[in-house]
This record gives sequence, structure tokens and C-alpha cells, in this order.
Amino acid sequence: MASIDRLTSTGLPVAWHVSTRSGNGGGNCVEAGPVLDGSGRFAVRDSKDRSGPVLVYAATDWRTFLTGLRTDRLA
Repeated sequence: MASIDRLTSTGLPVAWHVSTRSGNGGGNCVEAGPVLDGSGRFAVRDSKDRSGPVLVYAATDWRTFLTGLRTDRLA
């Protein structure tokens, strides 16, 4: 389930999704989601520090990253 956070550190509205690989152990947790401004950008943050820094990627860069993950090029 996505959560929309209108008050990120960037001031951008984002539909956040918790990574399915984060687990429930309180370890390394990541949230990512599309920026809801029509730009196609994606944002990433540490779910343990939701008011902390947010990384924002251009749509093409995010697709390249996901392709690398799916094809095991980022090992």
C-alpha cells in the first residue's frame, strides 16, 4: 500500500512504497515511489528516517537502475 507524504524534505508529494525486500526486522529499509508532479521522477528514502533526506531520480535513471537490478548487473 502506498502512502502519500506531502511534506517530504524536498517538499514534493510522493506515493511511497516500502520495498518488499526490506523485511520486518527493523534493519535496512527503503521506500521508493513516483513524485506526484507529472515529471515521471522517482524518490527514494530511508523508511526509518522519513523526515530525512530524499533522493530524487529522473525517470530514465530510475528505469536504468531497475533494469540493472532485474538483470543482476548490480551485484
